[in-house]
Amino acid sequence: MSETPRQDTERELIRRAAEGDARAIRALYDRYAPRVYAVVRRIAADDDLAQDYAQEAWIRAIRALPTFRGDARFSTWLHRIAVNAALQALRKAETRTRREGPAPEQVPAAPTHSDTLLRRRLEQALDSLPEGMRQVLILHDVEGYTHEEIGDVLGVTSGTSKSQLFKARAKMRALLSSLSGSVKEHGAEAWSI
Repeated sequence: MSETPRQDTERELIRRAAEGDARAIRALYDRYAPRVYAVVRRIAADDDLAQDYAQEAWIRAIRALPTFRGDARFSTWLHRIAVNAALQALRKAETRTRREGPAPEQVPAAPTHSDTLLRRRLEQALDSLPEGMRQVLILHDVEGYTHEEIGDVLGVTSGTSKSQLFKARAKMRALLSSLSGSVKEHGAEAWSI
């Protein structure tokens, strides 16, 4: 069955854009920019953020054009990139907000030696995890990704992500078990977890 002229034109635009043809990239942008903006606007719930998210989505899409195989419609592929770009930007903003938090009324005292010791032990335990477990633990427990999102990012199933998280938490508990109770290390007491 032959393709319609629009499909043929779109395939040709995509091919040329993937090769770096600025006119083809502009034609695709003109055709799909309103859809990309609409989807990221719903996620961002803010016009300025939506502009930023749409720009990031287009940067990612243009860079990824050579990998577009045509298995799905171009609009579907582009929609997925836009959604992922917006969600990732939101997560980064939320993580930054959580880390920054509200300004304290009183400036906290400098970390105690116990705080520094605990942080060092946590970092050592995390670094000793196998790469897959460490990635899933960080993406889920620190960055707030769902198992489905982790699966997409790492190229594994959500079940594998859940299994890796379970194993990573168990291994962290085992590695940090020496911290339970008061443990003397280098003359300082460690916290109990």
